[in-house]
Amino acid sequence: MKKILVTGCNGQLGRAIRREYEQEKAVCFVNTDVAEGDGVTSLDITDIDAVMALARAEKPDVIINCAAHTNVDKCEEQWDLAYQINAIGPRNLSIAATELDAKMIHVSTDYVFEGNGTKPYTEFDKTNPVSAYGKTKLEGENFVKEFAKKHFILRTAWLYGDGKNFVKTMLGLSEKHDEVSVVCDQLGSPTSALELAKTIRFLEQTENYGLFHATCEGDTNWADFTEEIFRKAGKTTKVNHVTSLQYKEMNPASADRPAYSILDNYMLRLTGAYRMADWHDALDVYLKELLG
Repeated sequence: MKKILVTGCNGQLGRAIRREYEQEKAVCFVNTDVAEGDGVTSLDITDIDAVMALARAEKPDVIINCAAHTNVDKCEEQWDLAYQINAIGPRNLSIAATELDAKMIHVSTDYVFEGNGTKPYTEFDKTNPVSAYGKTKLEGENFVKEFAKKHFILRTAWLYGDGKNFVKTMLGLSEKHDEVSVVCDQLGSPTSALELAKTIRFLEQTENYGLFHATCEGDTNWADFTEEIFRKAGKTTKVNHVTSLQYKEMNPASADRPAYSILDNYMLRLTGAYRMADWHDALDVYLKELLG
């Protein structure tokens, strides 16, 4: 029986991972999150003693870290907390994984790049985060590389799944407004949490360790993405295309977002490991399930 410890199990990706593995009878999950609940063990990943105690008691074969401080704006105000969760947490889990000879799977972000590129970023391109979120997530990557002997790091972007996300927010706004204003000069690849979970499951069963970009294929901008959501959902809400500068003027407290977040799944392709679905197709699957 393979035992997998998942942190942040109640988040979008954590839920998708549990769903992806649900047909595997030979897998046992140790589900953890900040708050204890039905079948969920409370774990503070920033506490090395708590992490080691649980890891030694459960002896997982795999640790999948889905926990993160993902509120980009709050990270600017809460640097210490962001660093603890996004960097120290992965370090602690990596130390535990190495002691147990377990595989460590860590999820990172496109925010490790400055976001002013002109071609899709590969895993070999230089990082240069400009936000607290991006900087702390990059430190988390570095700790995983340093302390986890058997590690997979997957950078993803524009994630949506079972939980609060951009797709649901836009659909909610369409119920209340005839038009919405959405940024049109930030480029990226909308990625289904279920598609990312499939990629994680595939890699977990291999020894193909290292750093991977893992986003759905293809790219778009937020405004066009919104229009596609509305079109597929049968909504008539008008989408006003605004620039990042115009949005910043409307929301001055917001942190800077990368203008260019397109990731090239180069290592997945180069190693012949896995090919993720096109973002249009993944969105179809998501909306069909969400809307019925």
